[in-house]
Amino acid sequence: MSTVSTVLEPDLSARTNNEAQAANQTSSLLSEALLDRIGTRAALYDRENRFFAEDLDELKQAGFLRASVPVELGGLGLTLPEFIQQQIRLAGRAPATALALNMHQYWIGAALHLRRLGDNSAQWILSEAAAGKVFAAGHGEPGNDLGLAHSFVKATPFADGSYRFDGRKIFTSLAPVWDWLGVHGLDDSDPAHPKIVHAFIERSAPGHRTVKTWDALGLRATQSDDTLLEGAVAHKDRVIRVLPAGPPNDPFVDGILGAVLPGLAAVYFGAAKRAFALALASATTRSSAALNGKTYAFKPLTQRSVAEASIELDSIEALLERVADRWWSGYPEPEPWIAKLLAAKQHAVDGALRVVNLSLQIAGAGALARRAELERLYRDVRAGAFHPPNADASFELIGQARLGVLGLV
Repeated sequence: MSTVSTVLEPDLSARTNNEAQAANQTSSLLSEALLDRIGTRAALYDRENRFFAEDLDELKQAGFLRASVPVELGGLGLTLPEFIQQQIRLAGRAPATALALNMHQYWIGAALHLRRLGDNSAQWILSEAAAGKVFAAGHGEPGNDLGLAHSFVKATPFADGSYRFDGRKIFTSLAPVWDWLGVHGLDDSDPAHPKIVHAFIERSAPGHRTVKTWDALGLRATQSDDTLLEGAVAHKDRVIRVLPAGPPNDPFVDGILGAVLPGLAAVYFGAAKRAFALALASATTRSSAALNGKTYAFKPLTQRSVAEASIELDSIEALLERVADRWWSGYPEPEPWIAKLLAAKQHAVDGALRVVNLSLQIAGAGALARRAELERLYRDVRAGAFHPPNADASFELIGQARLGVLGLV
């Protein structure tokens, strides 16, 4: 991982008319009416294992897919902390929709991170996102537990700097709709100096196809099908990094992590908040014969479960907000920033699981019905531990960063 020095905000001069207009759009980015419609559709998408096409159309129109793109490039200019708040709200009504779009947003975050460091090599990503194009992530691979440090996908170089990709990618969220697929592959044409190639493939290019594999326990609307790369070519101007194989040490990869990890944390925090709200509604309306008709809110065990869930949610929120704010404003160089980002994600996914389990306990057996929103949330939050880096890898990396041996193990 490369060292991340303090990143300064751009000059905060008086807003232009465009900036003022963007600020007005931001304030109404996700209206309650829009969130209600999205929430209403979530159960159908889950039941039918169907992609969230209607959500995507409405979120595009609302500006959600370009929310973090700078105003001067056609976006709404949200900071990472501001976007995280919107992601939490969306995830509270449709975790699968929010999670899939996090894969789009982290490419924006990576490009934005470079731009804020004075590197415009990925600015085209921001321009394409502002124009309504959808980005997806082609990082997952069967059997590759080294993540971006390795790849089983073969990247073959051409003389002009373009690359051909051959191999299989898994968990391609947004599979039905992406315009650009960010991939990484291994260039071992020089066996003594293997390289990891990071590039983008356009949907209109030949040499790729989607294989329908997605029928999962939860987060079903993401439609994270497999992608076969069979000679797909990324042109040289869409090859964004060629790095030595092994743990990556580059600001572009840093930018991916700085966007995807808080985004993942926001998704699971939002789902847990929604589960807790549903549990409170049940506890304050469901009557108990043992309490002579009083609601379950008067049961001591209910009160304890509510307290435990509340404390968990407050701690997730505090860490997530702190980490997002520090990443955006810039960590001082000695700080193990990767440990902070991973901690926010891991604490959120672990805590969300606990909160949703408690919420089912509070709401009672009726929450087990397939028609119950809590039942769907119970399934959705179980995916959190598996997002790369998974729980085992996250704990290892946090420990290595704190011990000062990250990259040396």
